[in-house]
Amino acid sequence: MAPYSKYKKHSQTYHKALKMCLGMLFEYDTVQLDLIMKKFNLLKYFSTGELLLWSLSVLTIVICYVFFMGSCTLSLIASLIGVTSLILCAKGNPIGQVLIIIFSILYAVISYDAKYYGEMITYLGMTAPMATVALIAWIRNPYKGNKSEVAIGRVTKRSIISLIALTIGVTILFYFILKALGTARLIPSTLSIATSFVAAYLTYLRVPSFALAYAANDVVLITMWLLAASYDPSAISTVVCFCTFLLNDIYGYVNWKRMKRRQEASID
Repeated sequence: MAPYSKYKKHSQTYHKALKMCLGMLFEYDTVQLDLIMKKFNLLKYFSTGELLLWSLSVLTIVICYVFFMGSCTLSLIASLIGVTSLILCAKGNPIGQVLIIIFSILYAVISYDAKYYGEMITYLGMTAPMATVALIAWIRNPYKGNKSEVAIGRVTKRSIISLIALTIGVTILFYFILKALGTARLIPSTLSIATSFVAAYLTYLRVPSFALAYAANDVVLITMWLLAASYDPSAISTVVCFCTFLLNDIYGYVNWKRMKRRQEASID
């Protein structure tokens, strides 16, 4: 009974923290929040911890945007769409890929304004199209007919060889393209392309390691935007955005490993 009581106590604590965060975000009282969560069955699909992670991520992004007097509303919108896509992708939900496509288009515009042409090309010319391909793959491979959860895939030797060869080719190609365009922060931009390609490819394969590749990409982007923040303080809001993305991608990997064990156990 003791372990169950401890779990129940932690669950209640998370639930209270979740309602506090949602209340701060949307100015709802406790009764209204309970009605909303019941109406949309949020607690049946998302765990309290997942909703708390999303709420804290959104709250952090909004506070940082206001605190640093962000002038780019598009950046705020893109960040909110991005962090929402990650929690859905962490559940293996194809809707997450739809939001990634939207985020990629918005982020490409933001990167163009910052003269990060590598980011613009990466997200508009690679991430968005590959997210579309991944979306089709996820829709075609639901887990036991459940359209809100994709079936976990497997990595083969052939796919690993293809990934390595394509990554090397894409990285070299885009290095010279970005150099010709006079891209700011050439090396970090090239690394961003490499990690983004690996992440997108692994997402298509439907394997948990895609989240780790995106986490690596987050680290690169955090570094890039920290450099940008040295002369434009408003870029701090983008740094915080990718810090929240990093936390969500780490959770995504953990949850996909959990999903993989559950799906494999059901087969046995």
